Amino acid sequence: MSTPKDTTVQAAGCVLWRRSPSTGEPELCLVHRPKYDDWSWPKGKLKRGEAALDGALREVAEETGCRAEPGPELSTLRYEANGRPKQVRYWAAEAVSCAFSPTDEVDRVLWLPPEAARARLTQPHDRPLVDALLAVLHLPEPVGRPE
Repeated sequence: MSTPKDTTVQAAGCVLWRRSPSTGEPELCLVHRPKYDDWSWPKGKLKRGEAALDGALREVAEETGCRAEPGPELSTLRYEANGRPKQVRYWAAEAVSCAFSPTDEVDRVLWLPPEAARARLTQPHDRPLVDALLAVLHLPEPVGRPE
């Protein structure tokens, strides 16, 4: 069954974070997708009839091996992917427990401080989610960061 080109792909994901074991500061989780050789937030397409938050948490578990406690909804990103419009709803989510195992879809995860995560993200449209997360965590934004 084919999907019309004008149908928006519905997806969901999380800006997954944890407190650094050494400093207590937040660290953000990025996933590396070898198919695209990029670094992004854990996310994926929703299954038929699946609620967006359920899909976001499922994708986090599948891609990072983390069970996450969802927080507030963040931005919804809209962009074109493979010639089709795509809409991705994001939530803040705190990692509760993690056991990452590499797969064909995601071969690496990185836990990075916010500024390092912003710099490592491949797609510029993903970067504002760093600030969105810091805002809902009520943490000050770093001073003098480059745009």
